[in-house]
Amino acid sequence: MYCPHCGTPTSQSLSFCNRCGASLREKGETKITGAISALLTAITLVALGGLGIMLGGALVLRKGAGLGPELIGFFMLFTFLIIAMTEFMLVRNVSKLIGSTENQPKFTSAQQPPLELHPPSVSSMGEPLGSVTENTTRTLEYARRER
Repeated sequence: MYCPHCGTPTSQSLSFCNRCGASLREKGETKITGAISALLTAITLVALGGLGIMLGGALVLRKGAGLGPELIGFFMLFTFLIIAMTEFMLVRNVSKLIGSTENQPKFTSAQQPPLELHPPSVSSMGEPLGSVTENTTRTLEYARRER
C-alpha cells in the first residue's frame, strides 16, 4: 500500500503516513454525498423561497400599498438579482466540492516505487540507525485537512 499524497510505501495498519502525515483512511463517500445533497437542497429552497418572495411581494405591493407597475417591476428585478446571485454562489460551492474530490493527486502504477526493495548495501563500518521520528520531523508541510 502507498500513500496517495506522497507515494511512500506504508502498511495497512497505519492511519497516517509516516512521511507526509496525510490521513490514510478511506474518505467516506457519505461525507461528500451529504454535503452535496445539503447544498442541492439549499439551492432548491432558495429558488422556491425567492419565487415566493417575488410573487407574494408583488401582490402585497400592488394591493396593499397601491404602488404602480414600474415600482413593482423594479422590486421584482431587484429580488430576482439577489436570488440569482445567491443561486450562483451555491452552485459554485457545489462545483468546488465535486472538483476537490476529483483533483486530489493520485499516483499511477508508473509513478509508484517498485514493489521489490533492494537489500541495503553492506559496509565494513556499521551505519548508525535512523531516528524513529526522522520522517515525521523532517518537513513542516502540513497535509490538507478534512473538514
